[in-house]
Formats: sequence, structure tokens, C-alpha cells
Amino acid sequence: MLNDNFSLPVRVYYQDTDAGGVVYHSTYLNFMERARYEWLRALGFNVHSMVEVHNMLFMVRSLEVEYLKPAILDNLLHVSVAVTEVGRSRIALFQEIICNHVKLVSATIQVVCVGADTLKPMRIPAPLREKIGKVA
Repeated sequence: MLNDNFSLPVRVYYQDTDAGGVVYHSTYLNFMERARYEWLRALGFNVHSMVEVHNMLFMVRSLEVEYLKPAILDNLLHVSVAVTEVGRSRIALFQEIICNHVKLVSATIQVVCVGADTLKPMRIPAPLREKIGKVA
């Protein structure tokens, strides 16, 4: 990993679950998206500044998810984000969702930096690249 893990606590609400109180499989993707958003914010890059200052945003290019155990209503989850690789316009991330020290979900996600107006790949802005580190 290139940097320390970022972790976001997320409480499971009724809206996140089925009638049996088990989290929907797609809801984990929402939790991971929220953690990535907050990770960028912690680095000093919110969506507004990425668009207004750098004319860019990130889009998910691919993801691979492994569901290991279910989360249930009222669980307090910890959703982590760790950078594993940085390319010219791409960032590879590893994310986990953990509850009570038990891994529930893990995912490998590729995001690509694109122009906000063109949606075409572009180089990751230098200030952000400096924050997340470079691959040796």
C-alpha cells in the first residue's frame, strides 16, 4: 500500500437492509463510494474543488468485490480506503468493510481521472498526486 488506510465509520440503517435486516449487496458499494468521497475530502479535495479548480472528477473504471459475511441492521461498520497503485490518470484502491474486527467485504477498485467537461481521461492533477504519493 502506498499510504495509510483511511477509515470511515458507517452505521447500518433500516433503509440499507432487506426485510430480514440484512444489508443489500449493492449497498456496500454505496458505503465504499462514501468512504472514497470522504477520503478525498480528508486529502483536501472535495467534489466542488475538483470540478471548479481542476476541471476533473473520478469515475469508477472497474471493481471486483468479494462478499464474505453479511452486515445487519444497526451494525457499526468501518469502511477503509487504501491506495495500491497510481498511474498517469488512474488510481487503484483496495477497500474493506469491517465490523467488530471481522472482514465482511473487500474490493479492488480502479478509478480514472477524467475531464469534467469531456469525460475523457486526463492526468491526475499534481497537487492530488503529491497527496497520495507516487509509485516507485
